[in-house]
Parts: sequence; C-alpha cells; structure tokens
Amino acid sequence: MEEYVLRTHNLSKSFGAKFAVSDLNISIRKGDIYGFIGPNGSGKTTAMKTVLGLLTPNSGTIELFGEETNSRSLKKVGSLIESPGLYGDCTAYENMKRFSIISGGDDEEINSLLNFFGLADVGKKKVKAFSLGMKQRLGIAVALLGKPELLILDEPVNALDPMGIKTIRDMILQINKDMGVTFFISSHLLGELEKICTAYGIISKGRLTEEITVEELKSICTNRLYIGCDKPEQAAKLIRENLNAVGNITTGTDYIEIAVDPSLSSEITRTLVLSGVNVSELKNIGISYEDYFLKKMGTYDVGNGIGQYA
Repeated sequence: MEEYVLRTHNLSKSFGAKFAVSDLNISIRKGDIYGFIGPNGSGKTTAMKTVLGLLTPNSGTIELFGEETNSRSLKKVGSLIESPGLYGDCTAYENMKRFSIISGGDDEEINSLLNFFGLADVGKKKVKAFSLGMKQRLGIAVALLGKPELLILDEPVNALDPMGIKTIRDMILQINKDMGVTFFISSHLLGELEKICTAYGIISKGRLTEEITVEELKSICTNRLYIGCDKPEQAAKLIRENLNAVGNITTGTDYIEIAVDPSLSSEITRTLVLSGVNVSELKNIGISYEDYFLKKMGTYDVGNGIGQYA
C-alpha cells in the first residue's frame, strides 16, 4: 500500500472573483521528488502557500502524513517559497541560529547543514553580500532545520546560472537519497525537473491536468517507429525473431508500431522487404517530455517560433 505525505482534495483558492487554484487534487508519495509543472501564473505558488497554511482555501481539504493539516503535521514540513526571507545584516550561521529557535534545530544540526551546503567557511560575511546561489543554498538549509520529512520548494533554481542550477539539483538528489526527504518542487524549467523528478503534477490555469510518474512518462515518450505494411502480424514476428534491440510491438490492420531506436529503421525495413512484406509508410512518432508537458498545459505553436499557452 502506497504511503502519501501530501494529498489535497478539491482544493480551491480565489482572490476576489478569480480562482487561482480550482478543485486541485494532488497526491505525493513518500520518497518522491514531485515536480509541479506549469507556466507562470498557473497557480503553482498559490497552491503551495495554501498547503503551508499561508493562505486560507475557499474550499477543499489538505492531508499531510495521513491526517488533516494541523500544527503537528506542519512541523514535519520545510519550505522555501519565492525567495529566501533571510536577514541581510547577519551571517549564514546567525541566520540559521535565528531560524532554529522556531524549528528546534541545535548547533550540531546547524553546522552539519552549513557544511553540506558549502557555507561553513564564509566566516563573518553578511548575507546581503552573498551571491544569488549562496542565498538560495542558505534558504534551503534553513528549510531543512528540524529535519522535515517534506520539503516544499518554489522555483528553487530560478535566475541561477548553470553551475548554481547544477549545485541545487545535485543537493536535492542527495538529500532525497541520504535523508529520505520527500520533495514538492514547482518550476517552469522543464529540462531541470526532468533530471531529478520521480513524479509530476501538471497544472494549467489553476487546474491539475494530469499526475504522472516518471515510469509512465517514459513509456509514453519512448521513441516509436510506425511502419505501414500489408502483413502486420508477419512483420511483427520477423522483427521479434531477427532483432533483439526492440521493445513492445503493437499491430494494427495495416501497420505496426515498435519501441525502438530510430537508427534501426533501415535495418528493420530491409528485413521486412527481403521477407516479402510490402512497406508503404515509415515514420518516427516519439514525443519529447517537453512536447508532452506543453500539450498537457495547453497549446504551443512553434510554427512561427512563438510559443503561446492557450
């Protein structure tokens, strides 16, 4: 039986007459790195703030660690929403010390986190003089005080340079693996989430359009070769017998589809033709993660080089 750390049930939040989040149902399993994907303004931050109790929902319920949200369950959650709320005139250690009063962390935990995030040797340098990447690392370190079981991060790599992005990405993976922390991460940077996530929730205009695991996504986005032919059953049998580097084969009345590396298309065609199978059509029908996400978020017109969400 799967264990969930966070579930929302028909969660809605409006500002005036406009709903920023509407009937949101998300389910995050223990141990997941859950990517919350959507264009800017789709309701990601509002949903996270509502889960954390920073905003009051209009309707719906929130379940944390198997029970309706309360002060006890919220203590198991760390967060970094929008940008780190740090004390600019204090050092990294002083910031950690101040926040530890709320979370209950001690000096041993503070020093361990500062070491982990590469901030143990900054000395008396004030946070206002930190780079954006250093501030982001310190913000996540603060969020980890008190050993939370769930960490909610809103756009954690936004505006960072490539090295800063990689650093945060590697740290998330290590924290998830070594500390067993579950992550709920929002981002519009699809390529970055693709490198770390185990599950995704896709949101558009305040509504969840789909939840999908990385295994399900890989299955959908696997490169597939479409072959129009006159003898699909025979074609499938020939390919299975002569080629080992193929995955699942689907047969239709006048075609087959194969999960296969596109570079094998010439060899496959030759095998079929030499065996008396007439091939009428050959095309790759794989879809990239990015195209899949964009399709689920709305429409995306690349014909003129201009993308637009519907």
